Amino acid sequence: MRISANFDSGNIKVIRQDAPDDIELQLNKDNNSEFAQWFHFCLETMPFQAHTLKLTGLKDSAYPDAWDGYQAVASYDRETWFRVDSEFDEGTLTIEFTPENQFTWFAYFAPYSYDRHLDLVAWAQAQSSCNAAFLGHTLDGRDMTMLTIGEEDEGKLKVWITARQHPGETMAEWFVEGMLERLLNEDDAMCQALLERCVFYVIPNMNPDGSARGHLRTNANGVNLNRVWHDPQEISEPEVFYVLNQMRETGVDLYLDIHGDEAIPYNFIAGCEGNPGFDERMEQLEAKFSEILLTVTAEFQVEQGYPKDAPGEANMTVASNAVGSYFNCLALTVEMPFKDNDKLPDPLYGWSPERSKRFGEDMLTAIFNIKQQLR
Repeated sequence: MRISANFDSGNIKVIRQDAPDDIELQLNKDNNSEFAQWFHFCLETMPFQAHTLKLTGLKDSAYPDAWDGYQAVASYDRETWFRVDSEFDEGTLTIEFTPENQFTWFAYFAPYSYDRHLDLVAWAQAQSSCNAAFLGHTLDGRDMTMLTIGEEDEGKLKVWITARQHPGETMAEWFVEGMLERLLNEDDAMCQALLERCVFYVIPNMNPDGSARGHLRTNANGVNLNRVWHDPQEISEPEVFYVLNQMRETGVDLYLDIHGDEAIPYNFIAGCEGNPGFDERMEQLEAKFSEILLTVTAEFQVEQGYPKDAPGEANMTVASNAVGSYFNCLALTVEMPFKDNDKLPDPLYGWSPERSKRFGEDMLTAIFNIKQQLR
């Protein structure tokens, strides 16, 4: 029996693996940070033997309350990820599992590897309406890549999509994959009409270093990228520095920042109600966008989410608040669950890559229906 995490986004600390029913594991913190929540490891063992894996010390994790009701994901082929019986009690997540194969991979959510990210970029730039651009290097020397979909024209609406500022929120890049597959489908009449009115600027992965390192929330230097948009520095958070500079060159009419939430088992959006200068027009746009999403997909809801900021009390270091204020545009944070969508539960898969991709496809319909009101 062996447990390993020496691969892309792998992250676990083995405390004890004396027997199949006596495995103790702990989380590793993001580098230079106190954040710990993400795990991704492989169990090599004898098939058809019951195993008990205990993930301990979770009272000290980033979101200790989020483990209540959480079910870990597992895969035999690293393509299909299913939920496994998991129970949280007194700071310990206990996973009871009988593997059917020699190798089983476990993760906090279905991983989205750096290789898959590169494949997505390569595939997208090969499509006729898409161009890829290098914006700069990350701290670990990886490429920051922007995809431009549609012909750039001064009169077109500028739609910006960023995903995975928090690298462990892998559902965000699954969302972008689904969105791109539909947006670049030349047989999709709605998307072709959308590209006549809009140009899309997409950053599929805002945090390649954290993704490869197996971080939950920070870049290689332990910086939470979604808390530096007021004044990003190239030396410590080049990812945000490059993207914000590019936004200043193109302008922004609509900004969606794609995330995942550890605790709330629903899809929801967070707006900019607390921004200085937030006015009646922006309030109406936010309400209209939510109304459209409710009609577009049953996966969305408005009852559960974050409390709204009081007027003038927004955290202006957060991407959607900062971009909304800089460009006086509709800017929203899109949140998906790590657990399941309790509005439409799926006991076998929970919230999944496939559902994330479909949500990305549906978001394009919402953008299509709001575009006339954006400028």
